[in-house]
Amino acid sequence: MVGNLLLRGMLVGILAGLFAFGFARVFGEPHIDSAIAYEEAMAAASGEPAEEEEELVSRETQAGLGLLTGSVVYGAAIGGLFSLVFAYVHGRVTSLGPRATAGLLAVAAFIAVVLAPALKYPATPPAVGNPETIGERTELFFVMLIVSIIAAVVAVALARRLWTRLGGWTAGIVGGLAFLVIIAIAQYALPTVNEIPEGYSADLLWRFRTSSLGMHAVLWTVIGLAFGAVAERALPAGARARAA
Repeated sequence: MVGNLLLRGMLVGILAGLFAFGFARVFGEPHIDSAIAYEEAMAAASGEPAEEEEELVSRETQAGLGLLTGSVVYGAAIGGLFSLVFAYVHGRVTSLGPRATAGLLAVAAFIAVVLAPALKYPATPPAVGNPETIGERTELFFVMLIVSIIAAVVAVALARRLWTRLGGWTAGIVGGLAFLVIIAIAQYALPTVNEIPEGYSADLLWRFRTSSLGMHAVLWTVIGLAFGAVAERALPAGARARAA
C-alpha cells in the first residue's frame, strides 16, 4: 500500500510541478528579467565596464526547458516525500479522512518548509548579494529549514499528548503556539543576511518574493488537493482509517 501511495504521490508531484512551472513562467520570470535588466542598468550607470562572460545556458533555456525540468523533478520528489509522510500520519496522528488529512498536511508543510524559512531568509533576485557569501547564506537557510521542520514535529507531538486532557481545539492551539515560539527564538538567534544593494527597487524585490512564495503555494495546493483525491480512491474501504 505504501509503495502504491508513493507512486501516486510522485505522479501528483509531477502534476503540481507543471502547475508551478506555469505560474512561475507567467508571474515569476518577468520579474527575473526585470532584475537582470536593473542590475545591468546600475552597472552601466556606475561606469563599470561590462564583463563579457561565456553564457553556458541561454536565458531562454533557463526560463523554458530548464525551469520546466526543475519544477517537475522537484515536484516529483516533494510528492513522493509527501506520500510517505501521509502514509505514516493517516490513521495514526489523525482520524480524519484522506482528503482532510492531505489538505492539513499540505498546509502544515507549506508553513514549515516554505513560509517560516522565507520569513528569515527570503528569496532574492539574481545578481543580488555577494557571490562569496552564497555558501554561508545557503547553510543558514537550511539551518532555519531544519529548525522549522523540527518545530513542526514538536508541535504535533505536543498537541497529541495534550489532546485527551485539553481537547482537540485547545491542544491544537498549544501546539501552534509552541511552533511559533521555537520559530521566533530561531529567527532571533540566527544572523540576519541583508545584501540587497542600496537603492534597489523595493517594488521589484517585493514582486519577486511574492511570486516565489506564490509558486510554492501553487505546488503545495495542488499536491494537497490532488493527492487527497487520489489517496481516497487508492485506499481500500477498510484501510481508509489507516494508511499502512
